[in-house]
Amino acid sequence: MLSFNQVSLRRGANLLFSDASFILHRDSKVGLIGANGAGKSSLFKMIMGQLDTDNGSVEYPDSLRIAYLSQEIPASDETARDYVLGGDAEWCDIQTRLAEAEKNENYSRLASLHEQLDSIDGYTTVSRAEQLMAGLGFQTEEFDRTLKSFSGGWRIRLNLARTLITRSDMLLLDEPTNHLDLDTIVWLVAFLKHYQGSLLLISHDREFLDETVNHIAYLSHQTIELFTGNYTQFEIIKAARLAEQQSNFVKQQREIKHMQDFVRRFRAQATKAKQAQSRIKALGRMELIAPAHIDSPFSFQIPGADKTSDPLLTLDQADLGYATPILTSVRFNLHPGDRIGLLGHNGAGKTTLMKTLLGELPLLKGHRQEGANLAVGYFSQHQVDDLSMHDTAYQHLLRLDLKISEQAARNFLGGFDFQGDKVFQPVRLFSGGEKARLALALVAWQKPNLLLMDEPTNHLDMDMRQALTVALQDFDGAILLISHDRHLLTNSVDDFYLVHDGSVTEFEGDLDDYRKFLLGGTEDSSKTPNVEVKAKSSGAKQKQDQKAVRQIKTQVRNLEARLTRLNGKLKEIEVALADSGNYEADKADNLQDLLRGQHSLSEEISAAEEEWLTLSEQLEEA
Repeated sequence: MLSFNQVSLRRGANLLFSDASFILHRDSKVGLIGANGAGKSSLFKMIMGQLDTDNGSVEYPDSLRIAYLSQEIPASDETARDYVLGGDAEWCDIQTRLAEAEKNENYSRLASLHEQLDSIDGYTTVSRAEQLMAGLGFQTEEFDRTLKSFSGGWRIRLNLARTLITRSDMLLLDEPTNHLDLDTIVWLVAFLKHYQGSLLLISHDREFLDETVNHIAYLSHQTIELFTGNYTQFEIIKAARLAEQQSNFVKQQREIKHMQDFVRRFRAQATKAKQAQSRIKALGRMELIAPAHIDSPFSFQIPGADKTSDPLLTLDQADLGYATPILTSVRFNLHPGDRIGLLGHNGAGKTTLMKTLLGELPLLKGHRQEGANLAVGYFSQHQVDDLSMHDTAYQHLLRLDLKISEQAARNFLGGFDFQGDKVFQPVRLFSGGEKARLALALVAWQKPNLLLMDEPTNHLDMDMRQALTVALQDFDGAILLISHDRHLLTNSVDDFYLVHDGSVTEFEGDLDDYRKFLLGGTEDSSKTPNVEVKAKSSGAKQKQDQKAVRQIKTQVRNLEARLTRLNGKLKEIEVALADSGNYEADKADNLQDLLRGQHSLSEEISAAEEEWLTLSEQLEEA
């Protein structure tokens, strides 16, 4: 369907890629990945004929219908519905000719045009457009609003709806999730799974790629390489290639150890078996992912405050909103160590809750109480917009700490990949991703004990998202997170709260449960289950139940002690593997013994954890 033949492309003096050759077939669903500036968007422009190749050719049939997601939309008086319908050019052409035939009372022409409309299923086009708009978060009363009445983010959603309704054989989507919330992303994933043509997708959202693509095109070091499988499978292949170099293997072992330590800490803190099962499964995958990012330019931590308070922040019987309440009778407490993700559709009040906790938005009713040692680190998109365009990264940091030395500033900012003279460049020259990284660096420097983060991953590439995930895992303060990045949520927070229908309630399930809830595959698991009134057990039955509970508790304690011992042994092996002396030629047998021991212990720990989860679930039911 589409072939790249020895393609080379430059932008100015910069070579993006050379001698790129690959073929995409009709059923190909391809994710384009690579660092910002690697040439992903330029590749799309070549396919669209907006850029010429320097060498080679891009070939596809003349009949190929391509739908391309534009990033800009004019602020006009056209209605939202009409703008979306404009994506179906064939339907629009028939509508124009129908209106002309009706005006001229050409009834034979009208009959022929209605047959054409029926042949393209045109009678359902308006309802399909409205379904797309609804799926992307628009309310029915918004369908007839003008384009200029919507914000930039919502106009981009209209662009996406217009692209999706276009009759196409190939769909080109450039960062389609950037302005979407989690609910809308879940809907979009379901839509793309049923798309019949080929898909080329630029995204830095790992979960989104995993669910929608079957190939990865990796743009790196002026080359394009095509891999079979989703993004996680690509990372495993990349990790294996990096491990072929001895120095990389040692780094990988250190990174794997970090992830295993985090799994152990979480398992010890888990209070619910389902929660623990979901997290251990996710973190098991993190162990596979981490080695693929050892060549990342990002490495930083978010240091915690020297003092803290308990509770950090409290809302009591609070009404939240602007002129009228959006959320009512809210009771919400944040304690040290809390790691909470907020769920709910766009406009439900997640950001309103966060701004109220911050103190930026006054209460309409109720009470807000700060802890004596509260230190808030707040990140949102307006933090990026509020950066001084004429100041440098160093000047921004100096504004927070007049005593910081130039070398200390360089060391700290280097972890966010501000290297060399980049530290002294004005912010106006930064890309969107660089501005977001600087805003995150400024939050980290303030040593908060509470992080309030509203969509922190927008404009961040894969390596930076991974570094942020690891930094949040290491952060020992409290976290309240709004994000459409499910990988970040799964690996950074312990509990979810649902902001829905004017209230804030604990969501008992995990993100899989939330996805099912959104798609209508399960009941609303955020609601308190009905309490069934049961007759009291007989005395004998009660004693039997109590004995069973004691036995399970004993088994759980024994398993936890065993896991502690096994993890201790594994830690000893990992320390040995981190010793470069074990990689010398005369230590080959010893190295193999260590690797076999690591593998054997990891399997034994995994089996013990499964048993622990099963027993914990039985204990919860009892």
